[in-house]
Order: sequence, then C-alpha cells, then structure tokens
Amino acid sequence: MSNSFRSRRAFEAIPNHLIGLLTAIYEFKGKERLYQVQAPEILAALQSNAVIESTESSNRIEGVVASPERVREIVGKGASPSNRSESEIAGYRDVLGQIHASHSFIPVTPNIILQLHRDLFKYTSARAGVWKPVENTIEATTPEGGKEVVFQPVPAFATPTAVEELCGDFAQATANATADPLLTNAAFVLDFLCIHPFLDGNGRLARLLTTLLFYKAGFTVARYVGVERLVEKTKASYYESLRASSEGWHEGRHSLLPWWEYFLGITFAAYEQLDQKLGGGELPSKADRVKLGVQAMPSVFSKAELARVCPEISERTLKRVLDELRADGKIEVAKRGRNAIWRKME
Repeated sequence: MSNSFRSRRAFEAIPNHLIGLLTAIYEFKGKERLYQVQAPEILAALQSNAVIESTESSNRIEGVVASPERVREIVGKGASPSNRSESEIAGYRDVLGQIHASHSFIPVTPNIILQLHRDLFKYTSARAGVWKPVENTIEATTPEGGKEVVFQPVPAFATPTAVEELCGDFAQATANATADPLLTNAAFVLDFLCIHPFLDGNGRLARLLTTLLFYKAGFTVARYVGVERLVEKTKASYYESLRASSEGWHEGRHSLLPWWEYFLGITFAAYEQLDQKLGGGELPSKADRVKLGVQAMPSVFSKAELARVCPEISERTLKRVLDELRADGKIEVAKRGRNAIWRKME
C-alpha cells in the first residue's frame, strides 16, 4: 500500500448514518436524468448562477474578494480583471469553466494538477504551476491574535513523489471500485490538502478538484448548485472536519469519519437545494433537518458528529432542537460538558 494515498489505509467500517446519507444522495442522483429531460431551461439558468456563486465563494473563503457587481461582470460576462483579487477570480472562473466543459477529457494526474494551478493564477504574476519550493504550514489564529501551527504538510522535497503516488493510487482505487466513489473522492481531497503541494491556492484547487471528481463519479450537482457557496456558509465545520481527520495523517492513524460526514453532508445539502429549485417541494425546515440528522445518528452521538451531517445548520439551532428532543424524552445526555454525548431513547 502506498504511503501517499494515506487515507486508503484509513478506510474504516461505514457507520449506518453515513450509509443513510449515501442512500439519500443516490436517490437524488437518480433524478438527474429526469431533470435534464424535463427542465433544460431551468438547469441552464441554474448553471450560470452556480458558476458565479462557486467562483465568488471559493475565493472569498481565502480572503479574495470583489464587489458582487464586479464578480458578475467578470464571471458572467467575461470582463477583464483590473486588480490582483479580480485576476484570481478570473482564473478560478476559467478553470471551473474548463472542468464543466471538458471534465471527461481531464484525467486526475500530477501534470493536470500543475496545469490547473497554473491556469488558476494565469492573470497574475504569481509563480504558479510548480510544486512548492519551500516548506509551508497550515496555521490558525489564536484567541490572543497570534498564530499556531495546525498541521505540518508533506515537506517540499517529497511533494512531487507524494502527488504522483496519490494520483496513481487514486486511479487504481477508482478502477477497482474498492469503495463508494464519493468516499474515495473525499479521501483524495483530504490527502491533497494534507500534502498541500503549492505555496498558494491549495484550498481553491481542492474545491475545483472536488467538482472534477464529482463529474468523474457521475454526479452533476456541482454544475447546477454552487457547492462552494455551501462550503462558505459552513466554513467552521469545513475546517473543523479537516482538522479532526488530519490528526495522525502522517502516520496513517487518522480517521476519515469526520471528513466523510462533512463531505457527504454538503453533497446531500446540494442535492436538496437542486431538488427544491426544480419543484421537488419545500426543503424541510431547519429543525426538521436536525431531527432527520438525529434519526440517522447511531444510538450514542456527539453534537460535533451531528453538525457534520447537518453542516448548513447553525449551532444555535442544533442546540435548540437537541434541547427540545430531550424535553420530549427522545434523547438524553450521556455525558455533560463541552464535548457532550447524547443517547437516543428507545
């Protein structure tokens, strides 16, 4: 087993609540062909808006911003960028458009990853399309305003080999269908971010690769829904799930479960949104969405686990619904404190 696609070694028993999420996602996926036949005009309009939302949100997550009007001019009308932020937005627009148009002809290889990174920054003077020449770290801001290292990625000298092995092992895992493709895709994205092969643009490129991998697995939801917008709205859960699943990654002792929960939660939320926009009925209320999440949980669960499968729901709403379910005798507190554990009542 390769040392690079470390998450292949971390594949674990898939808990029932993730099986439930996968089942629901595949039920939505089964409607895609029907949508394409019955509502092509609506889908075309959704696609135009999704490209704008995806481009704006994925850049804004990284602090690259422009006014909504300029984003629409650059993305929707092809306007030329006038500053560094707009240049990065235009680069994302082009790469995303390339993926939507030519995904069938874009293999997941190191050379393609380099080309996509180059194109992401092609309107800037940044040194792009090359692996990181020096070490980089993933840092977080402390409450005191300082910086702390959250994760130390693969060293610069080992990066080319790590990406080569990642892509090779991913191709093998995909060809052999050793796991559900959504779980394999999520594992690839996690490993890519842990390798962190570039000095800049890793997060944006990871989200672009996510869209490409959706297509490779036969899922077209990212064409019609701004998945990056959903990620932006759940940014805290996004980073927390990455942090949780990267612990022990270098030794291959990490757990994919937190990242799988988030990745599938976002995919489900995207399909929910698409179904609602195409007349599939009203989305469940936020409270009902949490209750559905609780039903999908194992008999004992934490709020963090629930949050990852309901990433679009605020912490306040989660707490309110959990308190209501406890008052109704549906759940009880098994362990109190910051990392409280809940138990479902039979």
